[in-house]
Amino acid sequence: MITNLNTGISETGDPLLLTPGPLTTSLSVKEAMLHDWGSRDTGFLRINEEVLDRLPEIVNGVGSFVTVPMQGSGTFAVEAMLTTFVPASGKCLLLINGAYGHRAKKILEIAKRAVVVYETAEDTPPDVAEVEAILAGDGDITHVFAVHCETTSGILNPIAEIGRVVARQGRHLLIDSMSAFGALPLDVAETSCDAIAASSNKCIEGVPGLGFVLCREDALAKTQGNATTLVLDLYDQWRAFVQNGQYRFTPPIHVIVSFHQALKEFFEEGGQPGRGARYWANADVLIEGMRGLGFKTLLPGELQAPIIVTFHMPDESWFQFQTFYDRLKDLGYVIYPGKLTVAETFRIGCIGRLDQGHMRDALAVIAAVTADMRASALARAE
Repeated sequence: MITNLNTGISETGDPLLLTPGPLTTSLSVKEAMLHDWGSRDTGFLRINEEVLDRLPEIVNGVGSFVTVPMQGSGTFAVEAMLTTFVPASGKCLLLINGAYGHRAKKILEIAKRAVVVYETAEDTPPDVAEVEAILAGDGDITHVFAVHCETTSGILNPIAEIGRVVARQGRHLLIDSMSAFGALPLDVAETSCDAIAASSNKCIEGVPGLGFVLCREDALAKTQGNATTLVLDLYDQWRAFVQNGQYRFTPPIHVIVSFHQALKEFFEEGGQPGRGARYWANADVLIEGMRGLGFKTLLPGELQAPIIVTFHMPDESWFQFQTFYDRLKDLGYVIYPGKLTVAETFRIGCIGRLDQGHMRDALAVIAAVTADMRASALARAE
């Protein structure tokens, strides 16, 4: 019987989400959704405009980048980015080391776009010299797609170095920064790119329902007619905002209003440096504590992003992941299953409205649960 522990309960009595998003949000972000707004209401349009105007600040893109929101999950934004920016005559080099690179490949294949794949293992970043060699050897490649932080493993890919190679070779970079945007540095003055896809329910700490793409305006202006769908046409969505400041189709109003509140809290925390520092502190506490309990991380420190950490499952008879997961959930902590092919793993997120105290409490619960699982297995064996 596990007692005398700080169970993971949020301000609203919900379990804490140690996941890569959706994630635990602040009470004020939740409360922002308690009111109804009309999609053509001037108050809502003002809030939406503020959201769109402020997002480029995070990547030093004010004046050169515009935000194009897209109703739906982050994948909606990624598909909109790929199918709007890569024309029918284009060819995209996909840098793949996890599930989200494979998802981009499927998107482009369905859109009947030519692709070239450079794939490394899920625990291995792309070799930037190899990327340059591929580009130098294939002049038909027009675009390169890279994932900033691949949450399949939690690996931090060398996005700045990739950006320099792509620019040197005169191609166009498209970035899936879904799990990194707002937490990890990304400066478009240093990392040349045409577009960056992200969503409301990651490191800005909003709720799910809104994807967005930060687009270099002069590059976006050249994409008319590229899109393969009506709904996911970034160019058409952008022109609608230029003309009347409104969405073409019904927006997720409550999500946007709560995202406005989340963005306010993000800048109050110090923007990317402040948010990133809290997440790094969370990750440091988690990794040190889990290693102290005997768990092994998949990635070495130099490849680890502070978003989500992948741990090897103990190769011992007492450990059953589903039991481990269920016991933690009962005590108020929701973790994530593994998504790797290279190893049997599980993942624990470091993002959301969490701090080092929450991570230490989670570690205490993990210690108690694993001790109890060992004891139970020993008792059964006797």
